[in-house]
Amino acid sequence: MINLRNFYILNFIIAMILSLVLGPIIIPELKKLKIGQTIREDGPESHLVKTGTPIMGGIIFIIATVVTMIVFGVKSKSALICIASMIGFGGIGFIDDYLIVVKKTNEGITPRQKFSAQIIVSLLIIFFAIQDSSVLNLYIPFLGDNKIYLGWLFYPLTLFVMLGTVNSVNLTDGLDGLASTVSVIALVGLGIMNAFKFNRDIAIFSMTLAGALVGFLKFNRYPAQTFMGDVGSLAIGGAFAAIAITSGITLYLPFVGIIFVIETLSVIIQVISFKTTGKRAFLMAPIHHHFEAKGIHETKIVKIFSLITLVFTIISILGIR
Repeated sequence: MINLRNFYILNFIIAMILSLVLGPIIIPELKKLKIGQTIREDGPESHLVKTGTPIMGGIIFIIATVVTMIVFGVKSKSALICIASMIGFGGIGFIDDYLIVVKKTNEGITPRQKFSAQIIVSLLIIFFAIQDSSVLNLYIPFLGDNKIYLGWLFYPLTLFVMLGTVNSVNLTDGLDGLASTVSVIALVGLGIMNAFKFNRDIAIFSMTLAGALVGFLKFNRYPAQTFMGDVGSLAIGGAFAAIAITSGITLYLPFVGIIFVIETLSVIIQVISFKTTGKRAFLMAPIHHHFEAKGIHETKIVKIFSLITLVFTIISILGIR
């Protein structure tokens, strides 16, 4: 008989069901409170119909994940750090989303305030993570058990990874179901990698969040009934960063999170191109908006990006041998 706990299926299913149950409860409340998205004027014209769609839907999968982990999950220090990172960064996003609703604009807290808050949360996570000296060892992708000892380099590298991951996921959340779908694939991949080789408690957390996101996708896929908002995207980014850091697989993150990397690079290239030549490298950035401007429907973009994520995630899983 298959032991569901050993295969981390139980937490995945429970979290998914919780999201499916919470969605019909939370989304109507968000609508009543008029917590709707204000679409940026320079965005794709096709997005104008999304004006008023409830944001802050990310609290659905955050609650589902936390409840499942508390009731059915593990309470190891590494898993708790992942939960804390998800909630901490999600809290920053919650404040940002709330201010957007209050101001009735597409701007919440200032970039400086947001970045400062992210640094504070990152430093707190680093402080608790470093209590376990094993996090100082970094596995090298595709080289088996070979790893390097980071020493003091752990601090700047981890801070960079946390800030970069959180904001790259945030940039990716621009199409219905995009960030959710690629995150599910990447999380399942990280779950499998941790289950077989690195940290089983982290594997359970990864699969729990993946399950919660699958349930959330019922409401977030095209046409979206709700957007995850910054509360959701920053929470996912915080979770990804903590998963990688506590299990020593930070160097695998760019592979399973390849779309996050591409989206971020597209914005950097766009900014550099415009400032140096006065011309834009893409029709719009992040790059998913470039493809939209090319006339590709957002559902097709999500499918293509998901396939790319799947390929790189499989490569990562095979690379741990």
